Amino acid sequence: MSSIAVSEGARDLPWHAGLNSKHWRVLTASWLGWVFDGYEAYALFIVMPFILKAMLLPTQMADKAVFAGIAIGITLLGWGIGGLAGGIMADYIGRKRMMLYSVFFYALFTGLTAFANDFWTFCFLRFITGFAMGSEWSTGVALLAETWPNRARPKGAGFLQSGFGFGTLLAALVWLVLSQTMPMGEDTWRLVFIVGALPAFFCLYIRRAVDESEKWVEAVRAQRWAATEAAAGTGAPAAKRPFTLTEIFREPESRKRTLLAFLLSLTTTVGWWAISALLPEYAVSMAKAVGEATPGVWGLRAALLYTGGAVVAYLLSGFLADGLGRRLFLTFTYAGALLTTAITYLWTHSIEGLMVAAFINGFFTLGCAYSWMAIYPAELFTSSVRATAASFIFNAARLIAWLFPILAGSIVKTFGSIPQAAMSIGLIYLLGLVVPWFMPETRGKALPE
Repeated sequence: MSSIAVSEGARDLPWHAGLNSKHWRVLTASWLGWVFDGYEAYALFIVMPFILKAMLLPTQMADKAVFAGIAIGITLLGWGIGGLAGGIMADYIGRKRMMLYSVFFYALFTGLTAFANDFWTFCFLRFITGFAMGSEWSTGVALLAETWPNRARPKGAGFLQSGFGFGTLLAALVWLVLSQTMPMGEDTWRLVFIVGALPAFFCLYIRRAVDESEKWVEAVRAQRWAATEAAAGTGAPAAKRPFTLTEIFREPESRKRTLLAFLLSLTTTVGWWAISALLPEYAVSMAKAVGEATPGVWGLRAALLYTGGAVVAYLLSGFLADGLGRRLFLTFTYAGALLTTAITYLWTHSIEGLMVAAFINGFFTLGCAYSWMAIYPAELFTSSVRATAASFIFNAARLIAWLFPILAGSIVKTFGSIPQAAMSIGLIYLLGLVVPWFMPETRGKALPE
């Protein structure tokens, strides 16, 4: 078995001691899958103005913000539903097979998106694309957690999470290159989705280089269906496997862990939408107020710096979670998110200062706030339900958050200004200061079998 408990004598070894090519292949496959997801998600934001111009009637362009919100929201809805369904399937058919299906089908439908000629066909393809790519994350998290040694696992999970940030940067780079030449004129946006279809070839790598999780295989073979270590061995194994989504809510301890982790996930997701959706617009408005000649550039800079801060947090999060412990790391994350949101929207009064604040804010509200989901849930549940639990915690919040892009305009109107909207919604981070202390500390412990 490749993921083993760290012995007393091994504690002084470097965190990467014992990792071999098999471990790095698993990380590479999981990381690349998340890179493609990040590319796909951010590419949609970048080319949305060109898509709307190509597909909406002149009379509809007056409501282009509403149509943009619908397209993004439908993608997120598909992502949430697909992520939940894919996580469940990964606990039944295996991590490797589910990863193959996910990568292939979202690459296929991303490519087909390039040929959409009307808005509602585009939205349908976005929903299917979101559905397909939704399951890649929880599958990759479960596979890495079950194959990496305990000492290295949190660091590997943080590295995996960084893939999304690198994917968004890749999307920005691809569009930067294409926008310089515009090889297809106003239809150049279609090439962004053609590039997004390339991950289909990545399936060949997964088939040849990645093995199935031994922990999952052994759990299924031994019919270990309990959701947590607290319930394991409390009764005879059931001959018929219980439905995994039901199982994580059936046991009291599992139900408690699931609901508390979901509250933290909801805190992250709602808070992140309040920041990421409003930050570029806020940067543009501040640039206009000080008379910048190209205010739109500042919005893009803010978005890229925000993502850059998140990437740094992704790479460091595993080390921070191990150094601080899971509960203290979560408290640090949400305290930082709350404080830096106030700094960004209330206490920064220059456009240059906002760029610095955007980077630091991205470190907390996107980087740290999402990294724990790749590290902590896998440590709370057994192999037979691990992907289901991780996918529910991660994706159930999306089934609420998909409405935020659609309501973004009215949210600002309701609160009166962007800073007031961001701070009012950002108060949800207060939950993150309380909830972790009702959850178990898992630092240094082996995965539940």
